[in-house]
Amino acid sequence: QVQLVESGGGLVQAGGSLRLSCAASGNIVSINAMGWYRQAPGKQRELVAAISSGGTTNYADSVKGRFTISRDNARNIGYLQMNGLKPDDTAVYSCNGDVTQSVGGLHITNRYWGQGTQVTVSS
Repeated sequence: QVQLVESGGGLVQAGGSLRLSCAASGNIVSINAMGWYRQAPGKQRELVAAISSGGTTNYADSVKGRFTISRDNARNIGYLQMNGLKPDDTAVYSCNGDVTQSVGGLHITNRYWGQGTQVTVSS
């Protein structure tokens, strides 16, 4: 089995910073794309940032220049550095990963999600 566990959320004042981590464990051959999503109360879940296994990144327009996604492939950990936080960034942040596992000699890729971590930005 594969687990993704987020950490690093919390309460911060506007203008502050947080660093989220997403640690993957289990039967992992490799992790392809990793992404961070967020969902605020009453709103749809939205993509915040994504990173390929080779390091190519893309960001939502609302976070460009403030957030940075990165990953440590050797440790199967993804990160989201969030600077210049705004009250509108308040949401539950979840990570996902397209994980390749070895199952019966076959390599199978599935998308896994973490449980989410709350980020609250006060004004």
